[in-house]
Amino acid sequence: MTTDTTTKGATPGAPAPGETVLDARGVTMRFGGLTAVRNVNLTVNSGEIVGLIGPNGAGKTTFFNCLTGLYIPTEGEVRYKGNILPPKSFKVTAAGIARTFQNIRLFSNMTVLENVLVGRHTRTKEGLWSALLRGPGFHKAEAASRERAMELLEFIGLAGKAEHLARNLPYGEQRKLEIARALASEPGLLLLDEPTAGMNPQETRATEELVFAIRDKGIAVLVIEHDMRFIFNLCDRVAVLVQGEKLVEGDSETVQGDERVIAAYLGEPFEDAPGDEEVAEVEAAEAQAAAQADAVPGKENDR
Repeated sequence: MTTDTTTKGATPGAPAPGETVLDARGVTMRFGGLTAVRNVNLTVNSGEIVGLIGPNGAGKTTFFNCLTGLYIPTEGEVRYKGNILPPKSFKVTAAGIARTFQNIRLFSNMTVLENVLVGRHTRTKEGLWSALLRGPGFHKAEAASRERAMELLEFIGLAGKAEHLARNLPYGEQRKLEIARALASEPGLLLLDEPTAGMNPQETRATEELVFAIRDKGIAVLVIEHDMRFIFNLCDRVAVLVQGEKLVEGDSETVQGDERVIAAYLGEPFEDAPGDEEVAEVEAAEAQAAAQADAVPGKENDR
């Protein structure tokens, strides 16, 4: 038997008003003797857009990987709607957290529509016989998935290019498509890793409007970004990571006025700041861990 587990006209993964969606407590990630993320606490509530910023090598992407099951934190725990997340990225997606990546990871030789349909796999259940025999139940579920995928393409403005190959889209539209594929899993929380990287001002503004529209659908958002204007215009709260530790958290005005944040972005040392050699070691360890993860057969399917 084949069934589509979403409900038409609703956002099944959307959290209830006022609910704590993400609760990361004491998250620490070590690579050997090097600590890339140290004792970071962060919450995201329903209806919020929260930003995560920091200089290069601050541990932002490593922290994201801990939230989404790509890394298992050395210490601490990550809860989604009160439940501890399983240490597998595909199970995290099934639980209700979706993400995009800093480097676009589309299926370039598949169509735009097919890429979004891939994102639907966590919300459909296809029995072996149904898939083999392709009976009425299978076709009904397949039609429902295609309908939902087209709704998402309409939402991001790419419905007219549904049959185009993903590789032929302009860069900004590829970024949008990756967001649509993430939304296809019907998440309650969307994690965006540098969604405006490489974009021009017009594309950045369009992405900002898209994120607001996603929030208005009831989906909480956590975003990493280097574009400070984008972050401070977009986010309700902003947390700053510096060398793996949360330095400050608050609204845009509070964060922009913090002298430690200004010093960190200017490259000026502050009390207990690590030296250049320690920073380089942590960055190298993160890169090695990412390379090892990519080398594991089938690991890309977890993403």
